[in-house]
Amino acid sequence: MTAGRKIKVLVVDDSATVRETLTALFSEDSDLTVLGAAADPYGAARLIAREVPDVIVLDIEMPRMDSLTFLRKLMEQRPVPVVICSSLVEEGAETWWQALEAGAVEVILKPRLDTRQFLFDAKVQIGDAVKAAAQARLRFRSTEKKLSADAVLPPPRPSAALARTTETVVCVGASTGGTEAVRILLEALPADAPGLAIVQHMPEGFTAAFARRLNASCAITVREARSGDPILRGQALIAPGNHHLLVQRNGARYAVAVREGPLVARHRPSVDVLFRSAVRAAGANAVGVLMTGMGDDGARGLLEMRAAGAYTVAEDESSCVVFGMPREAIRLGAACTVVPLERLAAALLKGGLR
Repeated sequence: MTAGRKIKVLVVDDSATVRETLTALFSEDSDLTVLGAAADPYGAARLIAREVPDVIVLDIEMPRMDSLTFLRKLMEQRPVPVVICSSLVEEGAETWWQALEAGAVEVILKPRLDTRQFLFDAKVQIGDAVKAAAQARLRFRSTEKKLSADAVLPPPRPSAALARTTETVVCVGASTGGTEAVRILLEALPADAPGLAIVQHMPEGFTAAFARRLNASCAITVREARSGDPILRGQALIAPGNHHLLVQRNGARYAVAVREGPLVARHRPSVDVLFRSAVRAAGANAVGVLMTGMGDDGARGLLEMRAAGAYTVAEDESSCVVFGMPREAIRLGAACTVVPLERLAAALLKGGLR
C-alpha cells in the first residue's frame, strides 16, 4: 500500500442491509474507500474486472455461486485479501477452516439476528481487520494437492506413555495468518519437543477442531487445553476460544489454567496474558515465540519474558501474513532473535536447550 492512499474495499453480501451498513461504516473511515458493493460473486467479478480492490469483505452464504468456490477461484487467478464476515461460519468450525484454507485472511462472525447493530458495534474490529488484510502477503494458490504416503498409510504416532516432563515451557502467540503459520511450526517439531502452550486468536467453539486438525498432521500431540492439563514434552495445548490461557507451576512441573476475564489488547485469549503468566511461573526457563498477526497483542508480554531471562523469538517480516504483532515486539526490543517462519522451529528448540 502506498502511504496516504485510501484502501479500496469491495463489499460482497446478498443482504442489502449489510451492504448498505458496511458501505456507510467504511465511508466514515478516513483510511478506507468503498469501491463498490455486489449481491453475489458474479456481480463481484464484474466489478473486479473494472478495478481490482485492495480488500474484499465477503459473506459465505451467497446465491448463484458458493462463496468458497469464488474465494478459491479468486486466489488461483487474481489473489486479493479477503475478510469473511458471515453468520454461516458460526454454525461449524469446518466452514470456518475451509474459508481460511481457501485463502481468507480473517474471519469475523456476525449473528443472524440484529446484524445491523452488530456491525455498528464491531465497527473498530471490522475496520482493523480490513486494514490488516490490505497489508497481507498473498500467494497464488492451486487446488491440486501434492500427496504423500500419508494418503495410503497414516504416519506413526509417538506413544503418550513415553512422554517426559521438562522444565522448559514454550509459549506461542499468533493472530491473523496464524492458523497456517502455527501448523507449519508444529509440523516441523520432533516428537520430543518441549511442551507448548499456544494462543491463536480464534472464535469460541473453533479451537477444538483446529487442534484436531493439527494433531492429525504433527509428530507431537496437539489438543485444546483444559484447566489443570500438565505441559508435557511432545505436546501442544491450544487456548480455547474466548478464554485466557495461563501457565502455572505445579510442584516441579508446569500446567495450564483456562480462565475467563476481560479482553486484553482487544483479545480473549490474549497472548500478553499467556506470556506474563510464563514470566510468573517459569521465568528464565520459558521460551516465547510471537508470530504473524495484526495489532500488538503479545509484544509487551514478550518484552517481559526477555527481561525475566527467557529466550524470545519473533517471526520475520518476510514470512508474516500481517507484520503487526512481531513488528511491535521488535520495536520494543523484546526479541532475542528474529527469524522467518521456516526457521522458527529450530530457534524454538535452540531456546529450549539453553
